[in-house]
Amino acid sequence: MNEFFQTLKTQRWDDHRYYHHSRINQSLHLVSALSFLVSYALVLVNPAWAALLAWCVSMTTRQAGHFFFEPRGYDHVNQASDEHKEAIKVGYNIRRKLVLMSVWVALPLLLWMAPSLGGLIQPAVGLQGYLEDVGMAWFCLGVTGLLFRVVQLWLTQGPMQGLAWGFKILTDPVHDVLLYWKSPLHLLRGQLIDPMEHVGHGRAH
Repeated sequence: MNEFFQTLKTQRWDDHRYYHHSRINQSLHLVSALSFLVSYALVLVNPAWAALLAWCVSMTTRQAGHFFFEPRGYDHVNQASDEHKEAIKVGYNIRRKLVLMSVWVALPLLLWMAPSLGGLIQPAVGLQGYLEDVGMAWFCLGVTGLLFRVVQLWLTQGPMQGLAWGFKILTDPVHDVLLYWKSPLHLLRGQLIDPMEHVGHGRAH
């Protein structure tokens, strides 16, 4: 268990210090995390609507922070190039995210053009039925995307990396709230980039 929690701690630390310099990105992660927590509660009642909320609010705010606001040049804080960080990223790097988000966009179009998916499901009736089918498709995509990367990491970097990453993803909403709840305040004071002074020690705190 000590190895598991140390691996988890390292993954969280690397994720923060490498990919969350922008205060806007951090603030969007806070919005995303709060939305994900609502989705977690909603999944017990209606998985389809939980997935609609998670993908339309939680994922869009989270990925917008990375795609549009996070600096992509040389990382002077960590003395690392963007190419190096993308190559060593444990989770979904930009290339993998583009594939995932492309499938996310394609699924509603697929269900619109083929409501029964070739006879695999009962065709939706009305707008609500269509949205629920999209939600369930997105729910399955989220589960598949999580399990796929866990298995991939398990096979390429060992079971501990895969299991720790899967646990990290599921608990990120709580961790992000604790980590970034002050980010909007820093943003209001005009601080666009986190100085990351704590990173200079080269270890997780």
